[in-house]
Amino acid sequence: MTYAPVGIKCPEHASVGAPRRSARPQQTIRRTRRTVAGLDAPATVGLVALNVLVYLVTVSQGGGVSDPGGEVYNRGLLLGVAISENGDWYRLVTSMFLHASILHLAFNMVALYWLGSIVEQTIGTMRFLLVYFASGLAGSAGALLLTEPFVPTVGASGAIFGIMGALLVLEYRATGSFAGPALGLIAVSLAMTFITPNISIGGHLGGLIGGAIAALLMDRVARDRVGAGVAVCVAVGAVAAAGAIAVA
Repeated sequence: MTYAPVGIKCPEHASVGAPRRSARPQQTIRRTRRTVAGLDAPATVGLVALNVLVYLVTVSQGGGVSDPGGEVYNRGLLLGVAISENGDWYRLVTSMFLHASILHLAFNMVALYWLGSIVEQTIGTMRFLLVYFASGLAGSAGALLLTEPFVPTVGASGAIFGIMGALLVLEYRATGSFAGPALGLIAVSLAMTFITPNISIGGHLGGLIGGAIAALLMDRVARDRVGAGVAVCVAVGAVAAAGAIAVA
């Protein structure tokens, strides 16, 4: 992907319509992208596959294709009272891989594959995974903050909103402007969050903020240092998890 003032373009069309440069010797730089099993975004594909697999398990234990349930679902969903009374801290993570219906899963997986592929190819697989989980934990914290303790929350949308936040930071870094597709996508997504019933507003807002902070700190503190980038994302995730536990 190539970032431009008019948005994100594929490399083949990044120069279409651009003014011709003077006939000076040009230096060609080839960038080799590391792939795993021939995939440009292996972590994104893996996360989609894992979400689908978990959904199939919950469907087999529940009441049908759009009625997941059973032990995996009930023990994995985010529930404030279960965390505070039983100490089920693992729910902060497991709830990120559960979905309430086939439509819920489909929307989230399309968004995850579309946005995750772009961000993963830009920042690398390891950093992408760390941003994803830091965002998911921040989304869990936001959901617990704005949701009643007896109301369950499930879904990968907190982490996906975090990817949107990271994409906004990456786009600004490349173009120097927030007036691009990322901001428009966030605005539309937030509008739907507030007008659609039974959607975790806190989860979406928390994930968006967590992903943006992780990407911003990674850019400012650890742009060229992988180890520092890992430390930044781990720190953001730890703070989010501690906040979620405190809220619970």
